Formats: sequence, C-alpha cells, structure tokens
Amino acid sequence: MSNHLFKYCLRLADNSLILGHRLAEYCSYGPYLEEDLSITNTALDLLGQAEEFLIYAADVKGDGRTADDLAYKRPEIEFYNVQLTEQPNGDFAHIMVRQFFMDAYNYYLYSALKESSDSTIAAIAAKSLKEVTYHLRRSSEWIIRLSKGTEESKSRIETAINDLWQFTFEPFEMDEVDEALIKENITFDLNSVRKQWDAKVNDIFKMAGLARPEDGYKATGSRKGHHTEYLGYILSEMQYLPRAYPTAKW
Repeated sequence: MSNHLFKYCLRLADNSLILGHRLAEYCSYGPYLEEDLSITNTALDLLGQAEEFLIYAADVKGDGRTADDLAYKRPEIEFYNVQLTEQPNGDFAHIMVRQFFMDAYNYYLYSALKESSDSTIAAIAAKSLKEVTYHLRRSSEWIIRLSKGTEESKSRIETAINDLWQFTFEPFEMDEVDEALIKENITFDLNSVRKQWDAKVNDIFKMAGLARPEDGYKATGSRKGHHTEYLGYILSEMQYLPRAYPTAKW
C-alpha cells in the first residue's frame, strides 16, 4: 500500500510541478501587467501544491530522500505528470486552454480528495481547492473572452483546443494504483470526475460559442512514466543546478 500511496502522491505533485514550471517560463510575457502577475501567482500556487505532495511522498517512502530530491533527482521515466502539463506554452490562447483543462480537472479532483480517508491528502486537497477555485474561474473567463473577442482571437482559441484535445483523456485513466487506493477510500473513481469535467467544459464552450472537438487520438502513457519529448527539456533546465552541485545547501 505504501508504494501505491507514494506513486499516487508523485502523480499529484508532478502535475502541479511541471505545469507550474511551464507557467513560470511565461513570467514577464503576459499581455498586460495584471495578467502577467496572475500567471506568475498561479505558478506559485502550483509549486506550493507540488511541494506539499512531495513532502508527503518523501514521508511515505521513508528512504531518506527529501522533497527536493524527488523534484530534482528523479529521471524522466520516474515522473508521472500527465502529458498535457508538459506541452509548450505556445501563444496566450494555448496557455489558457491548457490551464482551463487542468484547472477543471484539479477542481473536481480536489473536491473529491478533500473527503479522502488519508488526512494528509484531504488537508492538502482542501487547501489547494481554495486556490484552484480561483484558477478555474479565471481560465474559464479567458476561454469565453478570447472566443467572443476578435476573429483572430477566436481562431487562436479554436486552434489551441484542437491541438490540446488529444491530451485531455489521460488524466482520467486509472490503473492498479488507483484501484488499491479506491478500496481504502484514499482516492476515488475518476469516472465521476470525468463526468463533472465534461459538464464544465461543455458549459464553458456553450457560453463561448465553441464546438467541442471530435474524439480522435488519445495520448497515454504517463502512468508508466512515458512522456512527450518536451519533458526531458523541462527537466534538464529545472534540475541542472541541483545536479551540478548535489551537495550544495540552499
């Protein structure tokens, strides 16, 4: 059970860590000052969530590794973030669509996890939900705003949705880790989260006047540590300093 719980905590942490890193890359590139600050603050929220899950993962594993070790000294194959989080920033429309898809997922996931039988996961989820509630409201408003703006902004938002849609199925996949933890009421069946996610996406798309893409190719593999080519580049940048100076104290 401890190995399953450890891996599950890494999945939650890695989603926030990698998406937070992507948003941090966009710092100072926002369309205007307030939005630039919002993106940066969202990145900080995600990194804070990642840190708490990594601290708990280190406690669960109990092999002497710290949260920093788990963030900076794991190879690519041992990262379990969904592939959506590692997609390049692209234009502002891509950033907001990626964020909206993940915000909706996190909102309904944490809403369930705050009732987890694991008190630590429940506490982190309850705290994170306060932040994610704002994240989802903001990204939802941007989907509508861009779609109802100019022909150019609507074209870009439609392109971003079509480009990223293939990555929206993977967050809801379940395996033996989920099955074991569901039995202990530590986590929950993601099919219910998927239904809520679908309803939210359909609602925002309807308000924005957007068509939901047809389901086609479905990206998969992150549960087994398989990723797109982008994660390796992220880790080479994110992990460079701790690996270059492994004994340094910060």
